[in-house]
This record gives sequence, structure tokens and C-alpha cells, in this order.
Amino acid sequence: MFAVPFFPLAGLAALRKQKAGPGPMSNTVYELRVYRANEGKLDDLLRRFREHTVKLFEKHGIKSVAYWTPVDEPQKGKTLIYILEHPSREAATANWQAFRDDPDWVRVRDKSEENGKLVEKVDSTFMALTDFSPQLK
Repeated sequence: MFAVPFFPLAGLAALRKQKAGPGPMSNTVYELRVYRANEGKLDDLLRRFREHTVKLFEKHGIKSVAYWTPVDEPQKGKTLIYILEHPSREAATANWQAFRDDPDWVRVRDKSEENGKLVEKVDSTFMALTDFSPQLK
């Protein structure tokens, strides 16, 4: 008897969540990743992304939003910055694990690092769009 008055509100909330795009009512998360390349290795890192990594991301449900390299010192020539989109934090965890376990990735990574590791440090930050953010396409 008490559930009946609350049902329409619960149903409305569920419907709003289904229709909502990225933002506070969505499970979508964005991941900001900053790679600091080892000395002289940025070009090799960019080549690996261009020729292999982005395709492997797609294979594992990891959606690329955009990639940047800084134009000012001290990061210029040493840093790759990019944003990924994930349906949820749980999906991000599962997709990253599948990516890391992919034999194609292991082969590409190992081949690209025959003359030394490309990346010194990786920072990752998960983010949610604010309610006032323009919607991403």
C-alpha cells in the first residue's frame, strides 16, 4: 500500500536515468590520461598509438575522445594527453583488463620497447561531466 504512491516517482527517476546523456544522471565516465615519455621516446609512443593502440582500444570497447601533445615547455616533446570515454567505471575496469591481457597488445608493447621503455609515468583521472558542460558527441 505504501509503495503505490512512490512508484510514479521511482519510475520517473529510472526513465530520466535511461534518457540522460553524459552528466550527473549518467554512468558514463571520462578518463584523462597523461603519459610522460622517457627522453627521446615521444615519437615512438605516438607511432604506437597511431598504428596500434587506438585500434586495440576500439577492439576492447574503449572509446577515444581526443589526443593532444603540449606546445609549451616543460611538457613539449615529452607528453601525450588524451581522454577516453567509458560507459561506466565497471566497464572501464573490465575493458582495461581485457586490453592488458590481449596478446596483440603484449606483442605490440614488447616490440615497441625493444630499445627501452617508452613511458616513464602514467597519470589517470576518472571524471564525470558537470550538469553545465556542453554535451560531447
